[in-house]
Amino acid sequence: MRIAVAKEVEVCERRVALIPDAVARLVKQGLEVVVETGAGEKAFFGDAVYEDAGAKIITDTALLWSEADILLKVSPPQEREGKYIDLMRPGSVLIAFLNPLGNPVIAEKLAHRQITSFSMEMIPRSTRAQGIDALSSQASIAGYKAVLIAATALPKYFPMLTTAAGTIAPAKVFVIGAGVAGLQAIATARRLGAMVEAFDIRPAVKEEVQSLGAKFVEVKLEEETTAKGGYAKEISDDSKKRTQEVIAAHVKSADVVITTAQVPGKKAPLLVTEEMVAQMKVGSVIVDIAAEQGGNCAYTEPGRDISKHGVNIFGPINLPSSVPVHASQLYSKNLTSLMQLMVKNGQLDINFADDIIDAACITHAGEIRNPKIKELLQSLSAIR
Repeated sequence: MRIAVAKEVEVCERRVALIPDAVARLVKQGLEVVVETGAGEKAFFGDAVYEDAGAKIITDTALLWSEADILLKVSPPQEREGKYIDLMRPGSVLIAFLNPLGNPVIAEKLAHRQITSFSMEMIPRSTRAQGIDALSSQASIAGYKAVLIAATALPKYFPMLTTAAGTIAPAKVFVIGAGVAGLQAIATARRLGAMVEAFDIRPAVKEEVQSLGAKFVEVKLEEETTAKGGYAKEISDDSKKRTQEVIAAHVKSADVVITTAQVPGKKAPLLVTEEMVAQMKVGSVIVDIAAEQGGNCAYTEPGRDISKHGVNIFGPINLPSSVPVHASQLYSKNLTSLMQLMVKNGQLDINFADDIIDAACITHAGEIRNPKIKELLQSLSAIR
């Protein structure tokens, strides 16, 4: 069986799907691994290191895609890679972050080509799937890096300092959203010595927030706020209004606001309004991790750093890619753990009785398996 690692072509994507250590383990299991030349360079893994691990380096991109039994990527295939999808053999497997809820057309194309595809966003939130949960592994990096961006931009210390010249008060950090990214942001800000408050619409995360030494900001909502798998659920307009009222006072007093609230397949909820930003202290910082989904802050511009009312607002895109060595290491582990479920004795064995395989597989044998993606495509067809 041939496993192929494609070079990422998306702008600013520095991660690679498999690191050399993972390649060596797969080769030891009797699998053939081919790596596109330069695939690991931006993550500081050169072609020679992959060759030492037992991989074959291929310079012909079309050949790599066309001869793969399992093709591994990080980002979804880009428009210019569409021609390579057309070269993939029917029945071959593609595994990547495919963003099928944000761009369901990719599923339609893969189904038409008879490609079995697995989207790493669709891995279920379960104890058994923790080692495969790439959303969590990458979100943790995003939360960590967001705080470092804020600490660099803030014209103050994070920790309290007692000096001969007087005592410096610690920075106040407010984290909105206590998922994996938010919890890592809390932990990082606390390690840097800041006073931290955190908000989430899911009351179940209160203990996790408090265990990290942060104060939990709670709002009572008369509706279910947790979706299947533990993710935050989209809430009603009335609940959104109540949430913003609670958030406003904490945003106003914060030196740093880290926003992480996202709903899979939906535009990020607006939580920090223009009025809130206008009331913040001059020199304060907002880092909006949800920028790629439209942002939690009204002023956020994806991929740009701007200033409004004297507040510096960062809308970073693909933060995990800014830590490519460890981001690749974690993602590589997620992929190899998934492949262990579908490769038996060197042969492809896709068992849909396995809940992880069933949830993550979005196309197989010419069919789109995920009902949500089918609904999205039907909606698109109605307006085309």
